[in-house]
Amino acid sequence: MNLVVDIGNSRIKYAVFDRKKLLVDQQSRQEQFTTVIKGLFEVYPKINNAIIASVKNLPEQTFKVLSLFCKVHVLSHTSKIPYKNSYASPQTLGIDRIALATAAFYTYPATNVLVIDMGTCITYDMVNDYGEYLGGAISPGVDMRYKAMHNQTDGLPQLKLAPILDTIGNTTESCMHSGVINGISLELEGAIAQYQQRFKHLTVILTGGNAQFFAKRLKNSIFANSKFLLEGLNYLLEYNKN
Repeated sequence: MNLVVDIGNSRIKYAVFDRKKLLVDQQSRQEQFTTVIKGLFEVYPKINNAIIASVKNLPEQTFKVLSLFCKVHVLSHTSKIPYKNSYASPQTLGIDRIALATAAFYTYPATNVLVIDMGTCITYDMVNDYGEYLGGAISPGVDMRYKAMHNQTDGLPQLKLAPILDTIGNTTESCMHSGVINGISLELEGAIAQYQQRFKHLTVILTGGNAQFFAKRLKNSIFANSKFLLEGLNYLLEYNKN
């Protein structure tokens, strides 16, 4: 069994895999890490390998705690990857994007795949049908757009994502929601259309926390998979075991 640990800016995600089968998917606050790890190994004592992916510098204590239970691979730019990486600055490529490209490579072999991750930032990652990672794009995510409007003005409130009833807002709040939601929706549609012009038979994967929300608003045919990053990390762990 494999354990995947994805450490974000505020939350930690945990996934237990038996080969490719996802058995557990849960989250916790960072201060709960040790408690959660102990609980997982009590329930799944056959876990013998783990991978840690962290968007920030990994506290040494995190590695020490986990390494008490099993072998640990810390994902980095020196980790082995199964695809050709044509990114011009691979040392600056986010580890989440490395994992998403891996999931695309294995899940859709010999296929043009665009992975769009609706996270803190919206990232676009392209793997072509030759198994080559080309790069993509990065733009502000949902919460970042709401925070920017609030923090960089005197009168706009801090809002969270909420459905809109009409494209035309008739209050400040509904105007802000319309701007964020329609702005992102149109960005996604436009980006997908650009990639479709360059790559035949393009498969589009929408993942991340807000994937389901925006998947319903897109006219393009896409696949929404909120577990795509975790699946990619599990593939990378298998690839780096030896």
